[in-house]
Amino acid sequence: MADEETPGTPDGAETPDGAEMPQHAVPTEEATEIAGAVEDAALEAAQEAAEAQPSEPAGADEEPAPREKPSVPGAHLEVDIVPEGVDPLGRGDEYIDPYAIEEDGEQAASGEDAEQDEPISEPIATAAIDLASGARYRATGKRKTAIARVTLRPGTGSYVINGKSLEEHFPRITLQRNIRQPLETVGYQDRMDVVARLHGGGISAQAGALRHGVSRALLEADPNLRGELKRRGFLTRDSRAKERKKAGLKKARKRPQFSKR
Repeated sequence: MADEETPGTPDGAETPDGAEMPQHAVPTEEATEIAGAVEDAALEAAQEAAEAQPSEPAGADEEPAPREKPSVPGAHLEVDIVPEGVDPLGRGDEYIDPYAIEEDGEQAASGEDAEQDEPISEPIATAAIDLASGARYRATGKRKTAIARVTLRPGTGSYVINGKSLEEHFPRITLQRNIRQPLETVGYQDRMDVVARLHGGGISAQAGALRHGVSRALLEADPNLRGELKRRGFLTRDSRAKERKKAGLKKARKRPQFSKR
């Protein structure tokens, strides 16, 4: 049967059903050479990279260098402190420390024009109180809820408070010092006695009330002392008191702990 076509038909031949078979492109010699050159270049690059990488890192047997601590900038500089009032260039007069204490206990002079204010603890030199045998000066002092009715009279500087001495009624040294301040300020702490009746308040409030009463009694003895006593705060009624408790709070301002759940 000569008319039948074998399966290996050439390119462009028709199949038994009449459809054309696909044609395959044949690579040329030039394309084959270019593809082979690209493959050879990739292999050569991989071999060169493998040869360049050493099997062991260089200097593996050497010890690493110790790490040095970075230096602080300016650490080598010396501190140069210039006292207040001194010329840094040394063009002024010799510096005298105003806080230096000499051996005899007196403060060193800080200059010819230095002015020292009068200490507030020094007694008032202008106090003039009549110390006749029958002289009595009475006043009332208050602090918080404590009330002190005070009487000053000529004497030796004793205190009688509710029939007790000052040390018995006020054991704390701080309270005793505060109570003695008004008489020590006018310089009559050894020439007048204090008799007082206290009620209300606590021990600290009674001490404040007694001091206020003694100061007001001194004002009765010499009205010219008002300026000095007021400047020292002896005539000012201390208005501080405990703040009242508020409804819904534990104290004046303390609230109950908040609980979210």
